[in-house]
Amino acid sequence: RRVLLLGEGNFSFAAALCGARGTHVVATCYESEEEAAGRGGAARSIGRLRDSGAEVVFSVDCTKLKEHFLPGKREFDRIYFNFPHCGRKAGVVKNRQLLARFFHSCAEVLAQDGEVHVALCNGQGGTPADQPRREWHNSWQIVAVAAGAGFILSDVHPFKAENIDGYKCTGYRSQDKSFCVEGALNHIFTRSTAPLCFTPVSCKTQLGSQKVSFQVPQVLVDKINRGFLEVNSSHPVRTIKEKLSAGLSQAFPLQNISSCLPLLHQGHSDGVCHSNVFWITPEEAPSTEEMSQGVADAVLFSHFGQDTDKNVQEGCPIPKQLYLRPSLLPHAQAIIKKRAFSPGTLQVLSGPVFRKCRISPHSMPVFHEMLIVLAASRGTENSCIHMLVDNIKTTMNSLHQGVSGVKHSISLQEATSSGTELNDFAAFEWQFGEIQHFLCVGTEADPSGSCVGVIRTAPDELKSCELVVVLASLNLDCLAMLLCGISDWRMLWTLDRRFLRQFPEGELRLFKSFSLYPPSYVHDVSFWVPDGEEFDEVAFHTLARRVSGEMVVSIQLRDDFQQPGTGRRSLCYRVTFQSCDRALGCREAAEMQLHFREEIQQHLGVTLR
Repeated sequence: RRVLLLGEGNFSFAAALCGARGTHVVATCYESEEEAAGRGGAARSIGRLRDSGAEVVFSVDCTKLKEHFLPGKREFDRIYFNFPHCGRKAGVVKNRQLLARFFHSCAEVLAQDGEVHVALCNGQGGTPADQPRREWHNSWQIVAVAAGAGFILSDVHPFKAENIDGYKCTGYRSQDKSFCVEGALNHIFTRSTAPLCFTPVSCKTQLGSQKVSFQVPQVLVDKINRGFLEVNSSHPVRTIKEKLSAGLSQAFPLQNISSCLPLLHQGHSDGVCHSNVFWITPEEAPSTEEMSQGVADAVLFSHFGQDTDKNVQEGCPIPKQLYLRPSLLPHAQAIIKKRAFSPGTLQVLSGPVFRKCRISPHSMPVFHEMLIVLAASRGTENSCIHMLVDNIKTTMNSLHQGVSGVKHSISLQEATSSGTELNDFAAFEWQFGEIQHFLCVGTEADPSGSCVGVIRTAPDELKSCELVVVLASLNLDCLAMLLCGISDWRMLWTLDRRFLRQFPEGELRLFKSFSLYPPSYVHDVSFWVPDGEEFDEVAFHTLARRVSGEMVVSIQLRDDFQQPGTGRRSLCYRVTFQSCDRALGCREAAEMQLHFREEIQQHLGVTLR
């Protein structure tokens, strides 16, 4: 591998690396050869480097690396820059600017999977790894600066100078003097995935005898047709689904329903609030000219059964009001109507469902639902529910111990209230009808637990004299987050290959983030609400998701003001931009905020202040 070292003072660090097998060292410094050789021990280190076959280059500007190397020799696997500094008494602002130009220069000479190592004195970086940590404005803000050039912080560890044979730091205030490196940290940066390009995606789906084409909502473009539950997938969501199915099959006869369930529903929104579903308007299939202009065509086939869409008959016009399924419950109800099951047999349905919701780390506009349908003889439904939950508990406890060695508490709670105190998933489920129990997973930090499932019985019109149908709905994405220690639901949908590499062949492990301490950017937006209208906060959050590409991590209401005399209402929200998996610079976040202001004015009819 090719290793580039920048800003070497006496070349002692480079000399320590030059003997490593399979490593070609290119050691550089900013000074001329004459100036560099005058530093204590530098001449000896330079001689050692040259004797070992390493390259030594002088007068190299770390902000213009491309100019110093021929095209065929620009691709470095690692770049080291130990204790960068503008010299003398330069302040934090000048050193931030130096780092910004350095990272942009690195992007031009670093291999695709390469690393940039930057060692800083204690406190300079401005990350939580610094102890003590400086105030943000008084630090070099290295993670935010690197993000502007497309890099993320993937690791940070102590810089142990005493373990580097012959190393001696030098260059204090541009002099041949050493400086304190106690508590120094080595920051390791890697390339981020490229920003998402939201090319419109057209879906085709079978509706009766006709194929319907529709444009996928932009906020879901990178989430449609991801295939997490397919046979060849190693995604933790599929692994958990398979483990739960295997555990249930030991206690019940089990039948997995085909994954080819209708992607769209029509007509009424399954009892869900109109603003909480993604409404779809059928359109003409993209023309050849549109395709040539970049309209992607993701062909998704889903079939409508007579029970789920009775109004759809062959030869009938395509309905104008369709929406992406917010739940698999209508499909379960179709099975119940058919009486296509035997008492004690489990029917398991699974697939992604889509819901508009407010922004929070655990509120998901799309997640994978596992719906379990169990027919029990009347009078035995409670014992069947407990048997079902005990089986899920056993499987979950086994998975918890296998992943982290820590046993989480799994409890069945009576649904005695609206469920809003649990989480958004539980609150949303109430819209589909009465719930008997919540299935919750508790941790040491949150003993009361987070709701990951709900259990209900089928409505009265679907019951029979002999049988009661129990329906258990599980949020597989929530389970994956709890099991693997994933703090942000967005990470489950990342396009960065480093995520799935942590789960080889579907093995569940404790997740280690490859993007540490991502910077956040706070912007406020204030506006007048149209007179006489109720403000749709869910639509406001959905616009933020769309405009930012899921880069908004928090929206908080800061002020709700009513103007005396006129009665006009003004709202002020604080919007926090932060990515969990890719670089987000301050300039990009500011551009998103400006675009967001334009969009809410256009689509929500507000008047900006």
